[in-house]
Amino acid sequence: PYTTLFRSGLIVLVSGCDSPRSKAAADDGPAAQHPMAPDFTFNDLQGHPVRLSDLRGRTVIIDFWATWCPPCVFQPPELNAFWKRHRDTNEFSVLGIEVGGASVREIQEWASENRAVATYPILTGADEDLARRFGALGFPALVIVAPDGTIGSVHVGVTTEQDLENQVARVQRAIARSGGT
Repeated sequence: PYTTLFRSGLIVLVSGCDSPRSKAAADDGPAAQHPMAPDFTFNDLQGHPVRLSDLRGRTVIIDFWATWCPPCVFQPPELNAFWKRHRDTNEFSVLGIEVGGASVREIQEWASENRAVATYPILTGADEDLARRFGALGFPALVIVAPDGTIGSVHVGVTTEQDLENQVARVQRAIARSGGT
């Protein structure tokens, strides 16, 4: 029973909710060839507005997720580890964006019940359309926005801290090759 449950959990983790599509933009050329990330402004859980364009100059990791997405509970611990390692460098920002329409209270309860409390800002008020505009076709979806504001990569499904480090390194190499920041 436990083996079957474990295998089922792995399948859910790998596939994510919805479409299991992944796009690594960093592998196909200079960052300048990639689309600009759509700008947005949403409030964090404390009611403070966060605007993507205000983070220009940093690599921004965006986790699009929803409280109704079972594998989404596994992403915050991985992002917490990444954020803990990098937050003091001022080179990175990590944002979680809930796209399922949950209230602040629902998000806090979900995080507490699932041991998925994020140490990085969680934004509210977005919807799935925003995630689609970034190229995310399922959840959880991690988008890496390069310091120049372009979309460096999109990954659908749970990403480990090490996989995220590798994705960020690929985006940074692509930026360096293109002569970007």
